[in-house]
Amino acid sequence: MAEQQEKEYSLLEIWRGNAYAAQKSQKESNEFWNRYFQIEKGIYEKILAEPEVVVQGTVKELAEKYGVELLVMVGFLDGINESLIQPNPIETMTEDTVVNLGYDRELLYKNMVEAKAEWLYTLEAWNTLIPSDERRKELYKEQKSSHTIVKDKKVGRNDPCPCGSGKKYKHCCGR
Repeated sequence: MAEQQEKEYSLLEIWRGNAYAAQKSQKESNEFWNRYFQIEKGIYEKILAEPEVVVQGTVKELAEKYGVELLVMVGFLDGINESLIQPNPIETMTEDTVVNLGYDRELLYKNMVEAKAEWLYTLEAWNTLIPSDERRKELYKEQKSSHTIVKDKKVGRNDPCPCGSGKKYKHCCGR
């Protein structure tokens, strides 16, 4: 008789399973994310209000500090991780893993734009963190254009070959 081994899920897997549960109705999913986004906004308001302070502690300590459930903090850490100067080991973290929220201001702003998180990249704190309106507009534009695909002009059969041979494309690389 083969023993069935139970897989231990990481905190991140549990968070993602709850957040993206297939059995949720559209209404339940919308309610879940609306609640989460309000909590996320509150945490960001606190973190961005003190940019000189690098927040660190265990996952459990940070959840307590911000008054949120452990898995909500895991979701927050998942979201901010790509914007951190030193990413956290989110795939393997436990509630006792020490994490650091030292973020790169411009990268965080751009990642918020990429995520279409208008409730985050329009926070009042950005006026202090990146005081120049022009710079914020540049970062916004850089992020939006980073996914724009620009196709090269198609080489015509009778055009000079782009390889530089001096021959027509059809008699060179176009064969």
